[in-house]
Amino acid sequence: MGLCDSCHAGCCRAFAVPVTGADIIAIQKKLGLPFEEFVRRMPDPGGRISNGAVPHFSFDDSPETPYVICLTHVSSAFHANSSKCRFLIEGAPDEEFPLGRARCGIYSVRPSACRVFPTKFNATHDLVIVCDIPERMRQSTNPAYGLCPRPWQPEDVDPIDSVRDLAVLKYELAFFRQVADLWNRSPGSWQAFPQFLNIVYSKRVVREEPAEDEPPVTLPFPQPAEQLALRAAA
Repeated sequence: MGLCDSCHAGCCRAFAVPVTGADIIAIQKKLGLPFEEFVRRMPDPGGRISNGAVPHFSFDDSPETPYVICLTHVSSAFHANSSKCRFLIEGAPDEEFPLGRARCGIYSVRPSACRVFPTKFNATHDLVIVCDIPERMRQSTNPAYGLCPRPWQPEDVDPIDSVRDLAVLKYELAFFRQVADLWNRSPGSWQAFPQFLNIVYSKRVVREEPAEDEPPVTLPFPQPAEQLALRAAA
C-alpha cells in the first residue's frame, strides 16, 4: 500500500492549491466545468500562499490586493469546521481509518502543484529532492488538517514521472508569470479573467516558425484591442 493509499488527504485540506492557466484549461477540457465552479482567487498580501513561486494577479475591484489563483475549497462532509479541495472524494471514518480515506477525483488531470508534491529540483535541476513535510500547515488543531502519516522517502517517488512533472511545472510557471505580467499592466475584472486565459492559451500553437528576419514570437497574447473588448463585455 502506497503512502497516500491509506491517507485522509490532509494536504488536500490544509493547502490552498495554486493552479496555472494550463492546469485550468486541462481541467475544463477533461470535465467540461465552467471556470467559476472550481477556480477562486485568494488574497495573499503576505505571500504565504505564493511563497515566491507562483505569480500574483491584480483585479480592478481591489487593485492593491495581490491574489493567487487556486482551486476552490468546500466544506468537508466528515470533518466539522474544516474545508477540502472541491475535487477531493472523501470516505467516512471507521475503525481502521479513524480519519477516513480520501482520493483525488481528478487524478489524471490534477494540477502540477499536486503532481510534484512533496518534491523539488536541486540547484542544478538534474536531481529530485524529497522535501520534509511538517505535521500540519494550518494553526488549527483540527485533525483533518494533519499532513502525511510518515516522512516521505525516495522510494515513494517515481524517478521518471517526478522529473517530468517538475520540468513541466517549471516551464508552465515561467509562462504563467508572463501571463500575470501582461494582465497586471492593466488589471481587468475577475469575470473577464477566464476568457482572457482562454484567448492566451489558445494562441500557444502556431502553424510555422517565424521567418529568419522576423523577431521571435515568445508569447502570442491578445492585442490591446482584444483586451479592451473583453473588459467592456464583462
